Amino acid sequence: MLLVDHFAPTLPAALEGRLATRLPLASDVAPVTALITAAMRRYDPEAAVDEAGLRSRMVGLKSWARRQVVVVPAGADGSPTLELPPLAWIALEDRASGRTNVQFVIAADAPAREELAASLLDWAVEVGGSFARARGVEATKLTTDANALDTDRAHLLEAAGYEMVRSWLHMRRPVSPEEATSLPTPREGTRVRRVHRHEFGLPVAQDVRTVHRMLEESFADHWGSYRESFAEFVQRLIEAPYEADWDHWWIAEIEREGRWLPAGGLVAAPIKATATRGEGTYLEYLGVHRSARGHGIAKSLLRAALRDAAERGRTFVDLEVDEDSPTGADRIYASMGWETYERTHSWHATAPSHPSRLLEPPPSA
Repeated sequence: MLLVDHFAPTLPAALEGRLATRLPLASDVAPVTALITAAMRRYDPEAAVDEAGLRSRMVGLKSWARRQVVVVPAGADGSPTLELPPLAWIALEDRASGRTNVQFVIAADAPAREELAASLLDWAVEVGGSFARARGVEATKLTTDANALDTDRAHLLEAAGYEMVRSWLHMRRPVSPEEATSLPTPREGTRVRRVHRHEFGLPVAQDVRTVHRMLEESFADHWGSYRESFAEFVQRLIEAPYEADWDHWWIAEIEREGRWLPAGGLVAAPIKATATRGEGTYLEYLGVHRSARGHGIAKSLLRAALRDAAERGRTFVDLEVDEDSPTGADRIYASMGWETYERTHSWHATAPSHPSRLLEPPPSA
C-alpha cells in the first residue's frame, strides 16, 4: 500500500526523526475525529463531528478531490508509523476554479506545534498552486475558518500569512409544536413547494437544476462569491456518504403573466439530538433570486422550514449568515426570532500558480 506522499510537507528540523507524514488510512478517521472534536469542544461542550462525512473526505469518494496527509510519530528508522494515532491532519480541497478549501487540526500537545503548523500551511500554498495550474488560473484563494474565540488558531494562521476577512453569525431559533399550523402562508402570487421526486425517492432533475441556479444567481453579488458549475454541485451530492435529505429541499415560485417561475431555493438537513437539545434542522443554503426580492420569498422559505421542523417534533432551527450581508439577511432572521449563539471568522491567503517542487518527479526506488 502507498503510505508516503512524495510531495508531502517538509517538517521542521526540530521534528526530524520524531514525526513523519503519510497518506491517511481508514484507521486514522476515528482519531482525527477525536482531534477535531476536542478542538471544537473548547468552545461548545456538545460539539460533534460527522464521522461518516469525515471518512468520506479522508479515505472515501471525497478524498479524490483532496490532497492530504496525517502527521504521526516516526518509527526507529524515521518512517511513519501505522500503529500510533495521528497528531495532525491537513487536507486541501480543489473546491472550484480559484478556490481551495483548507482544513487542518493539530493536537494541543503536539511537539513544536507552531513550527509544525507553519510547515503544513506552507505545503498548503504549494498544493493550492498546483490546483491553480491544473485549473489554468493564475492563483487560487486558500480559505479556512476558525471560531472567533480561538486565538490560538488565529495566531497560527496570521503567522502563515492568512488574513481574517469576514465574520459569520451562527444563529438559532426555537421551534414550538403549534408552529406546524400557525405560521403565515406565502403572499398572494407566491408559493413554496418541496422539490418534486420520483416514486423511488430521487428528485426530478429539473428541480435539482432549479435549486442550483437559484443559489448561484442569488449569491452572484455576494462577497466571496465564486462560480460552482452544475457538474461540481452534483458531484458534491454524489460524493456524500449518505443520500441528501431531499424532503428538506424547497423551491419558491412567483407568478408572472400567468406562469409560475422559480424565485428562490432552500436546502436543509437534520441535526442530531444532543444531551441537552432535541433534534434540530440546519439551513445549509437559502437564496432568493434578485429579480424576486421584495416579495417575502425569504420569509416564506424560512417558514416552510420552521413548519416542517415543528411537524417533525424538532426543537430548533440553526443557520449561518454573513455578518455584513449586503441583503441584510441577519436582520430578517433576527426579526423572525433567530439569535446569535456563536461567531466564526473566515481566513484567506493566496496560492500563486508557479512551478514548485510538486512538479518534481518522485525519487527513484
